[in-house]
Amino acid sequence: MQIEKERVRIGFNPLTDCASVVMASVLGFDRKHGIRIELSKETSWAGVRDKLLTGELDAAHALYGLVYGTQLGIGASRRDMAILMNLNRNGQAITLSRRLYEQGARDGASLAQLMRGQERRFTFAQTFPTGTHAMWLYYWLAAHGVHPLKDARTITVPPAQMATNLAAGHMDGYCAGEPWGHRAVMDGVGVTIATSQEIWPDHPEKVLAASADFVRANPNTARALVAAVLEASRWIDASPENRMAMAEIISAVPYVNTGKEVIWQRILGHYDDGMGKRWEDPHSMAFHQDGEANFPYLSDGMWFMTQHRRWGLLKGDPDYHAIASQLHQLALYKEAAEITETPIPASPLRSSTLMDGAIWDGKDPVRYAASFAIRQ
Repeated sequence: MQIEKERVRIGFNPLTDCASVVMASVLGFDRKHGIRIELSKETSWAGVRDKLLTGELDAAHALYGLVYGTQLGIGASRRDMAILMNLNRNGQAITLSRRLYEQGARDGASLAQLMRGQERRFTFAQTFPTGTHAMWLYYWLAAHGVHPLKDARTITVPPAQMATNLAAGHMDGYCAGEPWGHRAVMDGVGVTIATSQEIWPDHPEKVLAASADFVRANPNTARALVAAVLEASRWIDASPENRMAMAEIISAVPYVNTGKEVIWQRILGHYDDGMGKRWEDPHSMAFHQDGEANFPYLSDGMWFMTQHRRWGLLKGDPDYHAIASQLHQLALYKEAAEITETPIPASPLRSSTLMDGAIWDGKDPVRYAASFAIRQ
């Protein structure tokens, strides 16, 4: 198969879960499949979106909900997008300021009580209005009786700027990807009040995204890119030693630009919430899981649309299944999976139980989106 474009420019934000894209380049899995990944470090998710649309980036490490928001025209002009694969599961966190912890906030219930007892509106940050972190933050607050859009103020801050803004007193808490939750704990400025895997165990997180135009023009290049990243994902998850080596590499200035000790602890499942609790988390960040973490389940994408509907970002119910089927490049993914001998699940839908006991299986998204007591 002729590779249409040998050099592929891939954008990423400085987060632990950019690792599989970085390692595909560093370890030469890209060259094995006939391409050369040129990495481009970005400063915000809005920048990633805009560069995908202008063609400055061929593909990117991206927020699931960002891709859907662009496809649906939420907050910007609508463009056809493509989800090539899932990059990881789990590994994000909701962080509260040390000041709130000292005032008695220890969990969602005590935070909600503290918020009810104060006149001011609390400010929480997420990384992009339609993105995963906004949806985890909103879901978690609502599960504790707090309407995230009426009872609080929410702002958008790039992930790498979260801990410094928290330390400066610009916000009460935030939801972001690692290592920026652990950074706040290590710096003594914040506590981990919840992990995203507590909200939804084995939830989807970042995706490898491109414009639909890029995939149509370069199907063999896109397939090779997925194959390379699949191999890097398998390598990361193969052993704790590989994870440690990955942490050392991505901690460098060109990538995440932080101390490796900020990355490696949570990447190995060693959690410290800054409130005296330490534990081994069986649902810490996963990159492969024998392909389970990489398969772009239609139900995963549809869930984000149900939350966009829940919070008023969508004014009506879309054709959930049709849009997910258009966005997710299942045929291309399966071809790359076959090349790399990656197992493929039997169904493009999966069933999950979230923190409030609600079951999501993708079978009735209209009913599910309307089922929440707290919604916009």
